[in-house]
Amino acid sequence: MQYRQLGSSGLRVSTITLGTMGFGGTGWASPIGHLDVDAARRQVDMARDAGVNLIDTADVYSSGLSEEILGKALGSSRDEVLIATKVRGEMGDRPNDAGLSRHHIVEAAEASLRRLGTDHIDLYQVHEWDGQTPLEETLRALDDLVRSGKVRYIGASNYTGWQLMKALWASDKQHLERFVSQQIYYSLQARDAESELVPVSIDQGLGILVWSPIAGGLLSGKYRRGQDAPAGTRRFEGWTEPPVHDEDRLYATIDELVAIGEAHDVFAARVALAYTLAKPAVTSVIVGARTEEQLADNLAAADLVLSTEELARLDAVSLEPLRYPHWHQLGASDRIGPATRALLEPHLG
Repeated sequence: MQYRQLGSSGLRVSTITLGTMGFGGTGWASPIGHLDVDAARRQVDMARDAGVNLIDTADVYSSGLSEEILGKALGSSRDEVLIATKVRGEMGDRPNDAGLSRHHIVEAAEASLRRLGTDHIDLYQVHEWDGQTPLEETLRALDDLVRSGKVRYIGASNYTGWQLMKALWASDKQHLERFVSQQIYYSLQARDAESELVPVSIDQGLGILVWSPIAGGLLSGKYRRGQDAPAGTRRFEGWTEPPVHDEDRLYATIDELVAIGEAHDVFAARVALAYTLAKPAVTSVIVGARTEEQLADNLAAADLVLSTEELARLDAVSLEPLRYPHWHQLGASDRIGPATRALLEPHLG
């Protein structure tokens, strides 16, 4: 297992993070898995044995059950790993049971600490933008949690580029704790994060944690052109994230993943994970699995290194059109910056 700095912070995290949306698996998380405490403990032990030191959850996963199961699965070994959780989602029927107000953040943090059975959260992430709460209120509440010792680092998730930059500017202006990372969707199935979110991370020194790096199973090799999805998969059970906008490009990408996987004698999923880990600013990919066999294969992605030629093949087949104003900036300016140019230029075709 490799370890990378989480952005410009001093925290080192494994390139593979264990995801826990399938712990409990009730409500909307049901298609992900239904792991009880014993099954969760086995997955945690497998991940730790492979060198994983970061485990990601959220209060909304199975309405808190995921956090509760994770706390029980870790038991006395809690301090041997880093725990990341999230706040913003609806956790009850009262008017203030959602969002990023000071009221909800503080209440939700205390509830997460109780469920996890711990006295601190290593990485506390805002799960989504809240356009109804003053940004300074959110950031000051997070800053207070860090100063109290209940939270050690903070991060964002699912922000747009301007929202993320606005939050970083506000933190700097008010001398408040700064986001060290963002958790985003980023995969061969959809590389739109490369237009704004990855460049912001490079520029501002943020680490990237990638959720659904196998695109909800789409890049696993189970879905092939002209074939029905196998029973028991997420798509078969109605899971619709992420949306598919270009089926031809998706199936061409899967064909390339399968071909490269066969050359390495591994499954396509492992290749998809290795590809994303090779992208700029990516610190870790979050993997979750219904079965221990799937988890073992995903964990092995940390050791797969793709050649420059293989990465280029995957880049080419998954290429998306470059959106405005990026195509104009690349075409009209020689001062855009080498890191951003290298990231965006291939999209020009």
